Amino acid sequence: MDTMTPSTSMPVSMGTSIIAVTFNGGVILGADSRTSTGNYIANRVTDKITPLCDNVYTLRSGSAADTQAIAGYVQHFIAQHQAEEGDQITVKTVANLVKMMAYNNKDFLQAGLIVAGFDKHGGGQVYSISLGGTLTATPFAMSGSGSTYVNGFCDKNWREGMSEAEAMDFVTRALKYAMTWDASSGGCIRTVTITAAGVKRQFIQGGLIPPTYGELPREQVVA
Repeated sequence: MDTMTPSTSMPVSMGTSIIAVTFNGGVILGADSRTSTGNYIANRVTDKITPLCDNVYTLRSGSAADTQAIAGYVQHFIAQHQAEEGDQITVKTVANLVKMMAYNNKDFLQAGLIVAGFDKHGGGQVYSISLGGTLTATPFAMSGSGSTYVNGFCDKNWREGMSEAEAMDFVTRALKYAMTWDASSGGCIRTVTITAAGVKRQFIQGGLIPPTYGELPREQVVA
């Protein structure tokens, strides 16, 4: 077989860098955009930040099909819940729904997810759901193949009570470093900010991400 031809038997995987962080007033979710099938980049502009409802989003890592399936089921359950209760669902309830899906199907799924959002009861919240379905509430969380490269950076630079601008800088810098070192992460940077005022999305093109260690500008590489 030609080594440059992607194998159709390889699962589509989001060898990923994802991160979510709380700040004084809400949460910010961020992700790279590379999806791979083995060594082949199947999609370089994937959106890995999926809305579960108006005030809660999830970051997806692992098998693309598995994480999309979980998100789809949870969206359905949330719609039923909100129709019955007539009120906005809490972030903790959504995180527990995702955990139940991941845990009850842990032998069949390859899915690591981060659930983050804002509600009137708990403010900005971040929950991490591991491959086995363990649910952990934490002020910030990261996952994916690129996360191992930025553990030290995040532990050193995160602090409680950050402003929105400080949290955005923290997220984008962490993703930039992860994308630099992890071959399975790359593309552009997408972020979602959730506060009491609503949801804001931001997109940073790959060519506009500042160099990490003095890499050549894109125009010089192409030339």
